[in-house]
Amino acid sequence: MKGLPEPCEADAPPAQGGPPAVVVDVGWVNGLAAIRSLGRAGATVYAVDHRPWALGFRSRYATRLVSPDPAVYEDAFVACLAKLGETLERAAPFFATHDAGLNAAARHQDELAANFLFPFPGRETMERIQNKRTQLEAAEAAGVDIPGTGHPRTAGDARALARELGFPVLVKPADPVGFKRVHKRQAFRCESEAELEKAFAKAEPYEPMVQELIPGGDDELYTLGSYLDASGVPLGLFSGRKLRQTPPNVGTCRVGEAVWVQEVVDAGLRLLAAVGFRGLSQVEFKRDPRDGRFKLMEINPRLFQWHGLAAACGVDLPAIAYWDLLGSPRPAATMNGGGRRWAITFVAKEGLALQRPPYVDAVLALDDLRPAAVHAARVLRSLVR
Repeated sequence: MKGLPEPCEADAPPAQGGPPAVVVDVGWVNGLAAIRSLGRAGATVYAVDHRPWALGFRSRYATRLVSPDPAVYEDAFVACLAKLGETLERAAPFFATHDAGLNAAARHQDELAANFLFPFPGRETMERIQNKRTQLEAAEAAGVDIPGTGHPRTAGDARALARELGFPVLVKPADPVGFKRVHKRQAFRCESEAELEKAFAKAEPYEPMVQELIPGGDDELYTLGSYLDASGVPLGLFSGRKLRQTPPNVGTCRVGEAVWVQEVVDAGLRLLAAVGFRGLSQVEFKRDPRDGRFKLMEINPRLFQWHGLAAACGVDLPAIAYWDLLGSPRPAATMNGGGRRWAITFVAKEGLALQRPPYVDAVLALDDLRPAAVHAARVLRSLVR
């Protein structure tokens, strides 16, 4: 690997502040929402990212720490966390918003445990959960519906599976982190055998799966967002659905809506119990319009992109986890505000996503205006270019 890791330098924390919390990967709205939730809860929030331009660094609640990139320099990133931990007066709840930082911390829990409190289980459980193949196997064993899926060893196997499932199909990695870093997407959609062969070749290093494409739009994607304490008791439950993704079909949430769907909540909790999960997670399903059943898309054992909507509906997942990890759990939160929406309103080259009120803008907050001003300036510069 050429080059050297980025520095590990933190700003001075505020003179007065509550118990510390650490948020890793704050480049976009997921990390920004976590910083705000924890800052409003009174935490001294260390925002950690390898990109000096990270949007979360602009929050008034953030104490900035520029770190090595965990996807490239994992050991240096962990050493940076350890260095931060040694400066803290007490162990800090740790919040990851993307898989690279999450997996690095999970793999090095033993050496970090003295100074950090993790809202996810031990290394072995995490490795099983992060593998999409074992997620699906656990779901089947727990009686949770899944899409038709096969695990081909060769391109010929992949073609045979696709013929059986019927085009279009998705080619997805069992190991998603490296795949996303290289290909900048979560899956390949294939309409023909020619597209399938190309996609399989690209995904082959990442344990590719061939999966049926559940019909229906992005608005058929439903989420359970939750925090389970060390005993598996849910202290916060949120249910919602995506209305729009970027890019469509295999992207991340651009517009979401709060809607309580008991079947989604029950299936998600059953699956989390089956894999022995404790902590923060998102379980995503797609409703199959052919039979009305909710079929597992994935488990994300961390904060998800639109958890800011959960907070606006009374289920502030980062704050719930923060207080529980510090040994001062709050009463279990009940979701309110069904029908409320969340959106990343302005994205360069993708147009506006204005929603009917009441809705939560992913960037704008009246008590923390600078990130919105910075984001607006970046969008304008991009449009001018």
